[in-house]
Amino acid sequence: MEIIDFHTHYVRKEFLNPTWRNYLESINPDFYTRIEEFSQRPDLFAAYLKSQGVQYAVVLAEVAPATSGHVPTEEVIEFCRGQEMLIPFASLNPNLHGDLVGMLEEQVKNGGIRGIKFLPSYQFYYPNEARLYPLYQKAQELGLPVIYHIGTSIFKGTRLKYCDPIHLDDVAVDFPYLKIVMAHSGRSFWYDKCFYLSRLHKNLYMDITGLPPQNLLNYFPELEKNSEKIIFGSDWPTMPVSITKNVDTIKSLPLKDKTIESILYRNAYRILFD
Repeated sequence: MEIIDFHTHYVRKEFLNPTWRNYLESINPDFYTRIEEFSQRPDLFAAYLKSQGVQYAVVLAEVAPATSGHVPTEEVIEFCRGQEMLIPFASLNPNLHGDLVGMLEEQVKNGGIRGIKFLPSYQFYYPNEARLYPLYQKAQELGLPVIYHIGTSIFKGTRLKYCDPIHLDDVAVDFPYLKIVMAHSGRSFWYDKCFYLSRLHKNLYMDITGLPPQNLLNYFPELEKNSEKIIFGSDWPTMPVSITKNVDTIKSLPLKDKTIESILYRNAYRILFD
């Protein structure tokens, strides 16, 4: 079965705030000892993904220096360049960047950016603020998907009020052709909200990054009913097990084969390529 990993990170030690750096070292010590090698060798990362059965992977930038770190979009673009299976997503921060629309157009034209990552609770804004609407309009025009961090976090300084999924209700209504993904699916106390909103809005999806796959049916007992709206992501390298282990656990759940295929591949393919 083919796999698309919709949620991986490009990391270098100097880009990460201490909380993220320490967490990464504790949860994935094998990778941490090789972090510099991986950050300089996209071919090594691509080879690892292929060994895990992954055909395509979204690679995320993260401009949130007040909380998690500052992983510039330009670094992600260079890392993914020449690697067809790696799909770069920009990070735009309305509290740090001025001409958001102009930046996006430049990154798409000259950098091959294929989507945008937003981190409201790390960057400190509500997703439905009017100042973001011109950027959403441009992303909708360009057919670019957007992904939001929606869930709790261990990073110091995080302000959870900004990533309550209810704020995406406005965005989904006002931009009905914008493909919107809720990363982490409301991890910890917003599972029900994310599930309901993704069923309510045709253009709103959930990714299950960071959720123990063996617990998915505890978090979402009616997951089967929402099979066309759920996307797999590993959160690589901030994960304690291999991508294959998580995929195998999903495959072992009492779900229809069609549902598993949709989660692991078909839904993400539709967002990225249709």
